[in-house]
Amino acid sequence: MGPDAELAAEQDVVDEAYRRLDAMRDDARAMLDEVLDLGRGGTFQSRTERDVIVRTSLARLDQLDIGDQALLFGRIDTRAEASSGADASEGAGAPAVVETFHIGRLAVHGTDHEPLVVDWRAPVAEPFYRATGRDPQGLVLRRHLAVEHRKVTGYEDERFDVGGAAEPGAGAEGTPAKTDQAAGEGLVVGDVPIGGPAALLAALGRARSGQMTDIVATIQREQDEIIRAPLGGVLVVQGGPGTGKTAVALHRAAYLLYTHRFPLERQGVLVVGPNPLFLRYIEQVLPSLGESGVTLSTITGLVPEVRAAADEPADVARLKGDARMAAVLARAVRTRQRPLRRDVTVPFGAYALRLAAAETRRIVAAAKRRPGTHNTRRKVVEQAVVDALVDQLRRAQRHVARAAAGGAAPDAAGDGSHGGEPLDGGGEVADLRELGRAFRRVPEVRDALDRMWPRLSPHELLHDLFGAPPLVAAAARGVLTPDEQALLVRPRAGSLEAVPWTPGDAALVDEARHLLGPRSGKADDQPPSYGHIVVDEVQDLSPMQLRMLARRSLSGSMTVVGDIAQATAPWAARTWDDVVAHLPSRRPVRRVELTVSYRTPAEVLAVAGRVLAIAAPELHPPRPVRRSGMAPRLVAVGAGTAGTAGTAARVAAEELAAVGEGRVAVLAPEDRVAAILGALAAAGVDAVDPRTAGRGSLAAPLVVLGAEGANGLEFDAVVVVEPAELAGETARGLRTLYVALTRPTRRLAVVYTGRLPGFLDAESD
Repeated sequence: MGPDAELAAEQDVVDEAYRRLDAMRDDARAMLDEVLDLGRGGTFQSRTERDVIVRTSLARLDQLDIGDQALLFGRIDTRAEASSGADASEGAGAPAVVETFHIGRLAVHGTDHEPLVVDWRAPVAEPFYRATGRDPQGLVLRRHLAVEHRKVTGYEDERFDVGGAAEPGAGAEGTPAKTDQAAGEGLVVGDVPIGGPAALLAALGRARSGQMTDIVATIQREQDEIIRAPLGGVLVVQGGPGTGKTAVALHRAAYLLYTHRFPLERQGVLVVGPNPLFLRYIEQVLPSLGESGVTLSTITGLVPEVRAAADEPADVARLKGDARMAAVLARAVRTRQRPLRRDVTVPFGAYALRLAAAETRRIVAAAKRRPGTHNTRRKVVEQAVVDALVDQLRRAQRHVARAAAGGAAPDAAGDGSHGGEPLDGGGEVADLRELGRAFRRVPEVRDALDRMWPRLSPHELLHDLFGAPPLVAAAARGVLTPDEQALLVRPRAGSLEAVPWTPGDAALVDEARHLLGPRSGKADDQPPSYGHIVVDEVQDLSPMQLRMLARRSLSGSMTVVGDIAQATAPWAARTWDDVVAHLPSRRPVRRVELTVSYRTPAEVLAVAGRVLAIAAPELHPPRPVRRSGMAPRLVAVGAGTAGTAGTAARVAAEELAAVGEGRVAVLAPEDRVAAILGALAAAGVDAVDPRTAGRGSLAAPLVVLGAEGANGLEFDAVVVVEPAELAGETARGLRTLYVALTRPTRRLAVVYTGRLPGFLDAESD
């Protein structure tokens, strides 16, 4: 069959698949409309059934809404030995049977219920991503289809049953045309073969849109092995710039939901990103794969009652993230569990009972030995105090009764050890339950219980602790140094609402909530847990934040991705051992590495690699899959110019013109962002800071933001401003610079004042 006939045949398949997809949508809408027309009446069972149908229909409509994404993108022809009919009777040498499957983002069946499109996550689709020349996995042909607006515009074939074929022109970055090659003769990076190289390079060459798109059509073997890894335990994925680790993690979430639908839909899947801007950047990936029920959050967003609006010095943030703070908080809770210092008189009707300090020491010691959280054990303390008072009251009543009968007036408590002097007589209360409630209403009893074992909220505990140096000293003695203790102290606010909470406080509040338990005694006061948790940029999470995530994992099933070389937080992890030490350990941790950079061109990685060699000499950058053909520009701020901001604005405008419909970012030290935005406005160039400009701002042609906020993002061109300032004199600063330099997919420019740092030195503009 000739190329044009092949295109026409594939177009017929695409047309039929879209007709069936439209019909599936119509069926789902019809079911929804039918049940909604029934109204709200009926029996409880009928209303319940109606609600189930409504939820199912809405979920199905969400799943079938793929927007402008191509429904199908690939095809595989598999070889299977004939085993039926006349062929089977011929014995050895029976002819091979070739089966064809079209691969897409969701399953579509024909009118005869035969599959038209196979879901990319189905086992039968696995060879589309895994097959190589050395391991064809039963394939005869792998075809990558280019489909735009329901029209097949080209295809790329890889044949697994031929010795050689025409070169596919893998270096081109346009839409793949009608190309053909033998599997294994295409693009190879190191020892990693690249499947469908023309399709991959075409996807990488497209202009950025301001939102991450899925990579379902171009997933490579090393990525697919991670996506389809087993559910259980912790999977750690190390991936340098451009390796697609974020996309891999999101596609893994979609794959796990497909493969383990029953438990995970009920238990939930959580995706944690480094900041709200990043979440806006990735928010459309999972819906484009048919999964809209996943929870996306930042790490501080998991503690919604803490509005982290304040900043704090790096040394304070580092200390609050230290794992030792768990011990400090545990001791801070224990210091609030204390017996009374002196006896307390408890008036009760005709009696003056006495709650002895010695008795409270016994009660508190016994409660401390009991399992459970602080607030749940408050009931144990209450009951023990009430039991002691009831017992004392009973004895007092018996003594009064005997005295009245015998004419004597002994001590009301029997032996004088419990007080209990009668005031005006009184009858015995028979109902012990009502008697207990009555004692709990006595102000002196309530005050004594609040001193012995107060009900605490995590916010109150933390506010009280940091606002009182003696409490900090008591909780941190032997754990933190005196200088470290002083870092934690801050002035008390007038109310909890006025406390200047910081991001570091959120993890401490969560730890305290874990120790205290629900104040109300209701389990629904506790945060939700999840069947699987995906964490991106995990290298920037502190030990206390990692403990937060571990507590939210139902079974210890997690996928954590990151790059140690890009660790820029004050508590930045130096090794993966530093990270996994605080994650669930019910099963052995699995570690894998993505070694190929698909997004970042070789010219950019060459420059960034010189920074990495200083920041983390034990690490190596990934190997690039492509070249952009454009060397990074090094632009000096000359004398008599508009200064750094003006030069950065000029270079940004030049890059904006060069990328056409692409996206440009200026990444600068935080204190220079406002000046650069001002210089761009003065030059008549529109630019925004996407952190403050609201939703959709990442789609703006030109953005300006602090370099520390760029982790995980990508742009067609990037202008890095004042690399020496970003690098500073620390490994953390050098890693921040490394992150900034590796954000572009096509073009890089560096604007600097004075002498360029030695690790970037080259001829400048």
